[in-house]
Amino acid sequence: MLLTRCPARRGSVTPYARFDSNMSGQSNVSGRKNRTAMSAQIKKRALDIGFDKVGIVGPECLKPERQRLEEWLRRGFHGEMTWMARDPEQRANPLKVFPEAKSVVVVALNYYTAHAHQDDSDTGKISRYAWGDDYHEIVGDKLHALLKWIKTEWPDTDGKVCVDIQPMMDKAWAARAGLGWIGKHTNLITNNYGSWVFIGELLLNLELEHDEQEIADQCGSCTLCIDACPTSAIVEPYLLDANLCISHATIESRAPEMRADAAAKLDGWLYGCDICQDVCPWNQMTPVTNEARFEPREGNVNASLPEILDLTPEAYAARFRHSAMKRAKLSGLQRNARSLIRLVKEK
Repeated sequence: MLLTRCPARRGSVTPYARFDSNMSGQSNVSGRKNRTAMSAQIKKRALDIGFDKVGIVGPECLKPERQRLEEWLRRGFHGEMTWMARDPEQRANPLKVFPEAKSVVVVALNYYTAHAHQDDSDTGKISRYAWGDDYHEIVGDKLHALLKWIKTEWPDTDGKVCVDIQPMMDKAWAARAGLGWIGKHTNLITNNYGSWVFIGELLLNLELEHDEQEIADQCGSCTLCIDACPTSAIVEPYLLDANLCISHATIESRAPEMRADAAAKLDGWLYGCDICQDVCPWNQMTPVTNEARFEPREGNVNASLPEILDLTPEAYAARFRHSAMKRAKLSGLQRNARSLIRLVKEK
């Protein structure tokens, strides 16, 4: 059986490193300067393409993060997301995803737009991340453009684009790359854009200069996200029980009827939930995104509940083409709409 070894973290010694006794100190310095220059060019290009933050790290295994993931899975906190339990080692080791990887370019893209939900019982609120076009496509397009440019500059380059679908621990990689820290609500928080960011990775076979400075946790004694959660899904700081989470109930769950405990506390949410992010102090001054495709589609901030119930499979496919809301399926959206209408009638 072929084993994929995890490279040691930068600064550690590994017996698998190759040393050249004839290599001069001058060539070592030249190599470092070249890696530094390449990294700077790639970061600049990433920002020029439209990303808001970028960092580069080595492809070492996420050992502490993997241990936390396995404990989270052991406690059943992943709910119906059974795919999360498939091969935790692969999620923690990028060499399982792209064996040639020598560097991981991690990017963040601000998706905040200056719109607000309406208080209308005939509609259901939609999570901010799904207001515009599908982030998988937007972030993916930009990463593919970056990879294309890198291949033009360094023709021997090979790489793999990762945007949420691939088994990568996106938030953990963003924290490793110094883009932000993991907040008590378990989302990545950045200094500039709060948690209103999408994350993506580009695995490259290039030896680049790796960033070493991580951002310290700046949540302090704040517990606003924990206190605001209507279902107490944040069972303790930095630990989320998806079984209790409104986002899980309205997006990931495939049950024909919503759990009664979640349905009773929907607070108007049709798809997802932003409560823990809305109350976060770091999200109060986020600038508006420069990406026009994140502007809300018609009816995607609040969606008409009768319209959702009247959707046919054909109308659903047309309305949510190139939208992240496809994740919930037509049956899930209509289940959620029924739950919201039932709550209004019971009041």
